[in-house]
Amino acid sequence: MFDSVRDDLRATLDEIRAAGLHKPERVIDTPQSATVNVTAGGRPGEVLNFCANNYLGLADHPDVIAAAHTALDRWGYGMASVRFICGTQAVHKELEARLSAFLGQEDTILYSSCFDANGGVFETLLGPEDAVISDALNHASIIDGIRLSKARRFRYANRDMADLERQLKEASEGGARRKLVVTDGVFSMDGYVAPLREICDLADRYDAMVMVDDSHAVGFVGAGGRGTPELHGVMDRVDIITGTLGKALGGASGGYVAARAEIVALLRQRSRPYLFSNTLAPVIAAASLKVLDLLESAGDLRVKLAENTALFRRRMTEEGFDILPGDHAIAPVMIGDASKAGRMAELLLERGVYVVGFSYPVVPQGQARIRVQLSAAHSTDDVNRAVDAFVSARAELEG
Repeated sequence: MFDSVRDDLRATLDEIRAAGLHKPERVIDTPQSATVNVTAGGRPGEVLNFCANNYLGLADHPDVIAAAHTALDRWGYGMASVRFICGTQAVHKELEARLSAFLGQEDTILYSSCFDANGGVFETLLGPEDAVISDALNHASIIDGIRLSKARRFRYANRDMADLERQLKEASEGGARRKLVVTDGVFSMDGYVAPLREICDLADRYDAMVMVDDSHAVGFVGAGGRGTPELHGVMDRVDIITGTLGKALGGASGGYVAARAEIVALLRQRSRPYLFSNTLAPVIAAASLKVLDLLESAGDLRVKLAENTALFRRRMTEEGFDILPGDHAIAPVMIGDASKAGRMAELLLERGVYVVGFSYPVVPQGQARIRVQLSAAHSTDDVNRAVDAFVSARAELEG
C-alpha cells in the first residue's frame, strides 16, 4: 500500500521545493547563543544568530545552567508520569506559584508546551452554546485549539476593533452563553502588539472573557517584563494568559496557563493535553525558577534588547529595506517572493548571519519575509554587521 502513497508524498515534496517553499533545518553544534556554529555545505562555521527566540540571552546563562545541574541531582531526569498519577513534585508547584505572582494571576497550570496549553483551553471551557472570537492572525496553536472545541467560531481582522465589536455583537445576539475573545499579545510573524486595552473595553461591554497568548512578550515587554497586559495596564482585566518557557524565559520548553483560579482548577480536571501528557521535566521547572529570579534584576537586559532593536530597525530603514513598523524585537524584513526570501537567507548565511526565510503556509502567499529577531546578547557591532550583510546580500541578489 505504501508504495503508491510514497509516490504521492514525493510528488508533493517536489512541488514544495519547486515553489521555493522547502524549509531546510540547519544543524548547530554549539549551545544556543548570540553566536552559534551552523553546519552549511557540510562544514560548521561560526555565525551571528538572528533567528532565535532567545530575547534576553538566557538560553546559555551560567546561572540557569548551574540551576539545571543542581536540579538533576535533586529531582532526577524525568517524571515518567502525568501530573494526577505520580508526576507532581514540589518544584512544579513552586514554579506555578511563582508564575502566578509574576503575571498577576490567581493560579497557573504547567503544560509540556504552549501549543498544548492552547490546545487544552477551549475544549475545556467552551461548549456548543458558547462563542470564541479570535484574531485572524492568531498563532496556529490557538487555531488548532479552537478547532477541538464545539464552540461557535468568529474571526475578526487583525487588531481591527470595529470588526471585533461586530463579531461580539453577532455572538451576543446569537445567544452565546459564554464569550471568549482570544488574541496573541505579539503576533509572531509581524511583531505587531495587540491593542489589549481596547480589547478589554469591548469585552467588558459585551460581557466576554479575554485570553492572551503572550509567548513573544513575557520576560521583556512591559516595565517589569510581565508582558503585554502590563504594557497596556490591563493585568487585572485579562482572564487567561498562555505562554511558553521556551523563548525569553530560558529557551528550553514547556508552557503554562495563568488564569482565574476556577479556570485553572477545571483545566486540571478536564484539559486533555494536561491529563494525558507527561509532566514537564523537573530540570526545566527548576531552571525556570532561576530565570524568574534573574528577571527581577533584568532591567539592563531589557534596555539592551530595546537598544539593539531600535538600532537594527533604524539602520535597515535607512538602507531602504521594507521593515514592518513597530518597536518589538521581531523585525520582519519583507521580501514578497518565497524563492527570493530563501535565496536571501542563504546569501546572509554565507556572510556569517544566520536568519530564516518564512513563506507559505507560515505566512500568506506573496508575503515571504526574513524574520529577524534581536537579542540582548547581541552587541552593537553584531547588529551593525547584520545590517551590512543584508546590504551586501541584496546587492548580489539583485545584481
